[in-house]
Amino acid sequence: MTKSIKRQLVVVFVGLIAMLLAVVFLVNSIFLGQYYILHKKTDMIEMYQMIDSAVTTGSLTEKKEQEEINGKSESANISMLVLKHTGEYSLDYVLFSIQSKEVLEAQMFGYITGNNMAEVLDQTEQYTFYRSGDPVNKDTLYLEMFGKLSNGALFLLRSPLDSIRDSAALANKFLAYVGIVTLVFGAWFVWFFSQKITDPILELAALSKRMANLDFNARYTGSGDDEIGVLGQSFNIMSRKLENTISELKKANHQLQKDIEQKEKIETMRTEFLGNVSHELKTPIALIQGYAEGLKEGISEDAESREFYCDVIIDESNKMNHMVKNLLTLNQLEFGSEQLEVERFDVIGLIRGVLASCEILIQQAEASVDFIAGEAVYVWADEYKTEQVFRNYLTNALHHVDHEKRIEIRVIPKEESVRVTVFNSGTPIPEEDIGRLWDKFYKVDKAHTREYGGNGIGLSIVKAIMESFHQEYGVCNYNNGVEFWFELDTKETL
Repeated sequence: MTKSIKRQLVVVFVGLIAMLLAVVFLVNSIFLGQYYILHKKTDMIEMYQMIDSAVTTGSLTEKKEQEEINGKSESANISMLVLKHTGEYSLDYVLFSIQSKEVLEAQMFGYITGNNMAEVLDQTEQYTFYRSGDPVNKDTLYLEMFGKLSNGALFLLRSPLDSIRDSAALANKFLAYVGIVTLVFGAWFVWFFSQKITDPILELAALSKRMANLDFNARYTGSGDDEIGVLGQSFNIMSRKLENTISELKKANHQLQKDIEQKEKIETMRTEFLGNVSHELKTPIALIQGYAEGLKEGISEDAESREFYCDVIIDESNKMNHMVKNLLTLNQLEFGSEQLEVERFDVIGLIRGVLASCEILIQQAEASVDFIAGEAVYVWADEYKTEQVFRNYLTNALHHVDHEKRIEIRVIPKEESVRVTVFNSGTPIPEEDIGRLWDKFYKVDKAHTREYGGNGIGLSIVKAIMESFHQEYGVCNYNNGVEFWFELDTKETL
């Protein structure tokens, strides 16, 4: 997750730490020197006031006062030189730092004569602050305070600035080490701490997805009395209530849907059944009635004619009986009242058995049958109903085979299923009729169908059986004929 809260928390906190370190570096590099100079100015002003006060009160010669001034000088790292004008060409040393007396003297005379190349930082009536370089080492800088005391004596206070640069560099180096350790530890700490927050949130997100997919067995397993824990317990309560509510709604909706579908199906089938059956029975009943009346009235005296009349009556009765049986079978399939007996069987063996039983019909149709298949192929389905499907396809092919009178049967294995195809040479089915082939009592060529006693129910039975299997079926037109097909599972499904 590129936008996870854990990642964002780590980035934000590590970024904040890095920003704070960068600010400290910046302030340390830029403003520490200015603060140091300001602090040194304060020390020098305090020392100036101490010296001026001691000179004014005459206590400069006292040992205690000198110790205080020297102590301030050492603690603040300030060198000092105070000269008093005693004659036209003479100056007396009033106060000085022994270790830098000559240097301070040269620097003071430079300020007196105006020969010093120093930067003026601040100026008052009594003194002036300078930033000056060492005459020998130009890279060494000093803060100097030059002016007059209340009694007219000249003074020069001096403190090196190099120490602040060394201190800043050392501080930055120390901060770099501390910053790296802080960043690593901070990143680990935030990552560990954020995991305590994000893990329950991710669990709740996964829980909500499962609930969205109606998986109400999902439960929040986290603990704790914080807000996330309360939210997780609320999820569990909601999951249980939704499970019960949706279960009840599903039952009610399923029953309602079944009742509505059953009612609509019954009404539709009743209307269709009455119309189609009355139409289909009208012709055989009329023939049976006509030939029966002829026999009764003795229209034909010879035995051969009477036998013909009886044959017609028997033939039409058989057609009516066959149609009624098909209608009962179809009715059971469509209403789901017929149980499926799913078992594993060899579809190759089933096809060979049907072909053997239909050998007489094949000879009567003067057709040649090519069965193209390999070794045994085992499928999972209702064997009896599968035989009905294949037998309907085969008899349909025998009734419509034409031209070279060829029927080709193939068993084509697929990844987890097998496709059985039955092709017959002849005239393709008109495109406008393909969509209605599976409707009850629908006939493409009514005159031809009547010749072999078809009633348009066979393919409707195929449709009902295959839909009860939840498998695919269909028909394909070719230039030289028609192919019907259906598929069966080769892998056991639960």
